[in-house]
Amino acid sequence: MASLVALAFPGLLLVNLLFILYWLLVKSRALFISVFAVLVGFDNLRTQIQLNLFENEIPAQAQKLRVLSFNARLFDLYEWTGNPKTRDKIFKMVQDETPTILCFQEFYTSAKPGRNNLDTLLHLQKATNHHVAYTETLRGSDHWGIATFSAYPIVKRGNIMFHEETNNLCIFTDLKVGQDTIRVYNVHFQSNRFKREDYEFLGNPNAKPSNDEKLTASRNIIKRLQVGAVKRATQVKVVSEHIESSPYPVIVCGDFNDPPASYTYNKISKNLNDAFVESGWGLGNTYNGLFSVLRIDYLLHDKNMVGSGYKTIRQNLSDHYAIVSDLWLRK
Repeated sequence: MASLVALAFPGLLLVNLLFILYWLLVKSRALFISVFAVLVGFDNLRTQIQLNLFENEIPAQAQKLRVLSFNARLFDLYEWTGNPKTRDKIFKMVQDETPTILCFQEFYTSAKPGRNNLDTLLHLQKATNHHVAYTETLRGSDHWGIATFSAYPIVKRGNIMFHEETNNLCIFTDLKVGQDTIRVYNVHFQSNRFKREDYEFLGNPNAKPSNDEKLTASRNIIKRLQVGAVKRATQVKVVSEHIESSPYPVIVCGDFNDPPASYTYNKISKNLNDAFVESGWGLGNTYNGLFSVLRIDYLLHDKNMVGSGYKTIRQNLSDHYAIVSDLWLRK
């Protein structure tokens, strides 16, 4: 049930803000009810919407890291976007942003011509040191998984496996940045695994011809949400414990498949700064799908770093938007 409330938070927030405007117009004391509701959820509000008017002060002699995280949805392998040039646009986006640390979830590469995304990325950007882990390989040439690229030397690679049959994974990569070492976590937590009929019902619940079918559809959706939440909770416990034991300052990038009001976000972000909260602007949504107000992709970092220039790249390249931020590592 908690996961349902977390998913509903953006909608509840919007409803209360609209009520505040309405109560102001009609000059009703009911205004205070909606104001109170917004204030109660203020901590969640600031993780959804930010109005950072001033740039953060950059520490003297700090090392700049530009970090980009993106669920690439297999580089549009099955042409979900309907645009055959989407793969090339993803590469162009990477070139334009010039990240020194690049994290992909739902990474795909193949030995087949025109699908060797690993080789292409190594040739078009300066972050050529890489750590790739695959959760599935077919025909010996097609690989699905997760990947981290770095302009800094990699001194250690590690995989955090979840104790279940899943395509989800977390990897950590230790990077030598000047005289310092940092650890980058790249994670893809369990999705809710909605099917096409679930999205169709959510998009148009009145399309179902009978109450029995509506009830069945609703139960299926709730069940998927519950199963997803339980699996994520197990995965989150493993990753959060690993983060807490890190001997180095950490950066955490990934698709959490959960909004900021969730257990997932609050557990992983404990003792870390959120780059969006630190220097973002406007609505922080990262999901490019039916629930387009959802923020489910994150860039978190150690408190020994200062974030600046966070942005969401709102291009139709995947069912997620890429996020990027400059992080300044104090010396």
